[in-house]
Amino acid sequence: MLFDQMKLSAWTTGIRNKYNLPLRVELWNGEQLDLSSEQPRVKIRVPGPGSLRYLLSPTLGNLGEAYVEGALEIEGSAAGMIQIGNSLAESTGKPPRSSRVASALRLVSPHTREKDAEAIRYHYDVSNEFYSEFLDPAMVYSCAYFENGDEDLATAQTKKIDHILTKIGVQPGHTLLDIGCGWGALVLRAAQKFGARCVGVTLSQNQFDLARERVAQAGLQDRIEIRLQDYRDVTGEFDRITSVGMFEHVGVQHLPEYFGRIDRLLAPGGVVMNHGITTTDVEHRASPYGTGEFIDRYVFPHGELGHLSTVIRTMQEGGLEVRDVENLRRHYARTCALWTENFERNAARIRALADPKTFRIWHVYLAGCAYAFAHDWISLYQIVCGKAGQDPAQMPWSRRYMYEPGVAADTLVRH
Repeated sequence: MLFDQMKLSAWTTGIRNKYNLPLRVELWNGEQLDLSSEQPRVKIRVPGPGSLRYLLSPTLGNLGEAYVEGALEIEGSAAGMIQIGNSLAESTGKPPRSSRVASALRLVSPHTREKDAEAIRYHYDVSNEFYSEFLDPAMVYSCAYFENGDEDLATAQTKKIDHILTKIGVQPGHTLLDIGCGWGALVLRAAQKFGARCVGVTLSQNQFDLARERVAQAGLQDRIEIRLQDYRDVTGEFDRITSVGMFEHVGVQHLPEYFGRIDRLLAPGGVVMNHGITTTDVEHRASPYGTGEFIDRYVFPHGELGHLSTVIRTMQEGGLEVRDVENLRRHYARTCALWTENFERNAARIRALADPKTFRIWHVYLAGCAYAFAHDWISLYQIVCGKAGQDPAQMPWSRRYMYEPGVAADTLVRH
């Protein structure tokens, strides 16, 4: 133990000299170690000698585990905790990403129907009330679209949905399948504003129940069907298909099968939008500083991110042609930052809705995502595609229709 305390003293001196972090470490014996001359913005309390190991090997995975499990007591804003945690991880001198190739792990990736459903329930069935405390009123749990950069969250989420539906040219009477429909915001908008006839599928019981309730409240049962169903069990043909924040659960190894299924469900001349998170590491190595291990254990079991190049290749393998790609990385950084602000603003109510461990998981997870998107560790792409070798029916020749009000309807009618 004396050896660990000597290491801690040397570690403290090194961090103070190199990083000057606004961090105070409080030991179980009452000793306080300030790592900066500034007023500390984050405090880490070490409740006993056994917890020193987390500080002396400070990967983001280790620090996240220590906070969630109560091995370290950490006070401060989530954004401050993530920023300081990243500096501590960087101080180890180890490369951000492991040299271990993550694709090797996918050979045993447990993406069965049962495991996928279990993972979805784990993440999404905390409670609808829990999510409502940090999402917008429509409960859209995916990257918003800040057209001007100054929109509030609710406006940006509505603009995101409209951006998607405009991009894929949804017209009155079109059939639309939303894979991973969440609480129903996209299908409600597609039916109400764009006149589509929609099917939304989810594996979350809580989402299914509330989405159906919202459809009934809107009086749209004749135009929207919500199903508790695996996308692999959907049959029929659809003019338009959307998948927003869902394909991260599929598993990189299974992406050709996933996109192949979408191709089979897409009507001739139809259009697809896949909106999802990608890694920015082309070699598919582990996430920076152990974040992947934390997320897999505590947040998204069995979730996997492919590189954009992998996504495009597997789309082609599945029979789809990529027609438009848009990077919304900055938009997701802002979205997660706003979610984090909402979470901390409503912390008292959230603590009453979830156990302490769940609270701590989400407290650092949302801020960690904001940091990861802001620093280009991960990204978000909207990809429009259709059946390979087929021209999309009634779609315009240029991208102008996506951004100019009134152009979309006129252009689509002419074509």
